[in-house]
Amino acid sequence: MSSPEILWALATYAFVMTITPGPNNLLLLSSGLTFGLSRTGRHMAGILSGVLLQICVTGAGLGILFARFPDLQTVLKLAGTLYMLWLAERLWRASEPRDPTLARPIGFGAAMLFQFVNPKSWIMATTVITAFVPAGEAYAGRVLTAGLIFTGVALPCVSIWAASGAWLRSLVRDTVARQRINRSMAALSALTAILFWQ
Repeated sequence: MSSPEILWALATYAFVMTITPGPNNLLLLSSGLTFGLSRTGRHMAGILSGVLLQICVTGAGLGILFARFPDLQTVLKLAGTLYMLWLAERLWRASEPRDPTLARPIGFGAAMLFQFVNPKSWIMATTVITAFVPAGEAYAGRVLTAGLIFTGVALPCVSIWAASGAWLRSLVRDTVARQRINRSMAALSALTAILFWQ
């Protein structure tokens, strides 16, 4: 991981993967709109921690299981789809004033768990390991370094999505309009589950 070219390529890959729209970012945008930036903090921390852990376990060899047993990918896609729909449904109903028990943001554990049922996240983690972490001496340290670089680049990217939702929250004062925007984001989040099957 000492080559500046590899570090730059990894940082660029991390930026592209985490700034572009996807399930995590749509959920963060919706959460920022519904709950504000500070209450979305645990959601962001869960995503970043999940990605870091996922890169580390992929580097430890877990990613080989998916190559050896392709049926696991189908199971993962199904689990990811169901979990994504559940998260989107929570965001859809979070803005309902009649049910305060649902009016809470996605927490650290749920956001972290989502990374492990998201097939796209596994592809991303596998790419990080295969493309940017050469085998050899001090391999474990290079895996950890790659994970830390990736999440370091991802932090401002996911923060932008959550902050954008919070900014919309400050602009849209009408609760009905805010609910419509939030439900549109929740619906888009649910639709991204289709990407798991491509």
